[in-house]
Amino acid sequence: MMNKHSIFRISVLMVIILSICGVGFAQDTVKKDAAKPPATRPAVAKPVVKYGAVPTGTVKPAITPPKYNYQPRPTAADSALAKDKSLNGQYQYLLSKLYHYQQPLVSALWKNLQDTLKTERRNLKEAQAKLAAQTQDITGLKTDVATKSQTLSESNAKRDEIKLAGISFTKATYNLMMWGLVIVFGLTAAIVIARSGAHSREAKYRIKLYNELDEEYKAYKVKSNEKEKKLARELQTERNKLDELLGRG
Repeated sequence: MMNKHSIFRISVLMVIILSICGVGFAQDTVKKDAAKPPATRPAVAKPVVKYGAVPTGTVKPAITPPKYNYQPRPTAADSALAKDKSLNGQYQYLLSKLYHYQQPLVSALWKNLQDTLKTERRNLKEAQAKLAAQTQDITGLKTDVATKSQTLSESNAKRDEIKLAGISFTKATYNLMMWGLVIVFGLTAAIVIARSGAHSREAKYRIKLYNELDEEYKAYKVKSNEKEKKLARELQTERNKLDELLGRG
C-alpha cells in the first residue's frame, strides 16, 4: 500500500510538472511570436489590367512557393535527456525549459518528491529489516519445531518399545507374538484334550474288558475248584472201594 501511494503521489507530481512545463512552453511560444516583427514585402507596381482585355504575351502558370519543414535543432539539454532517463535527468531538462520565476515552484516539487522517495525508501528498508528478522524468527521456530518433533518421535519410539530377552520389539510386534503364542498353545491344548478324551475312552474300554475277563476267570476258577473237589471225592471214593476190596481178599 505504501508503494502504491508513493507511486500515485509521484505520478501526480509529474503531471503537475508537465502541466507547468506546457504552460511555460506556450508562453515561450507566444512571446517568441510576439517578438518577431511582421515580415514586410517590397512594394511592387502592379500593371493596370482592364477587364475583358487579353494580356499580351504568353500566360505563365502560377508558381507556388516551396514549403519548408523547419526542425528544431537538438539542444544540450535534449541530448542530456536522451542520455539520462532518470528522474534527475528529466528534472534538469525541465529546469532548462522553464523560466526563472517557475523554477522555484518546480524545485519545491522536486524537493517534496525527493523527501517522499527518501521516506518511502526508509520505510522500505525498515520493512525489509523487519521481514528479515521475521524470516530469521520463522527459521528458528521451524528448527525448534523440527527438534521437538524429533524428540517426540524418539520418546514415542521408546514408549512403544518392549525388550524381551535382550531383544527390542515394538508393542504391536510384541502383542502379535503373544497372541500368536496364545493361539498356538490353545490349539495344542485342544489337540491334547481331544487325544486325552480318546485315550480315556480307550482306557475305559480296556478296563471294562479286563473286568469281564476277571469275572470270567473267577467263575472259571470257582467251577474248577468245584470240579477238583468233585474229582477228589470221587478219587477218595474209589480208593475206599479199592481198600475194601483189598481188605476182603
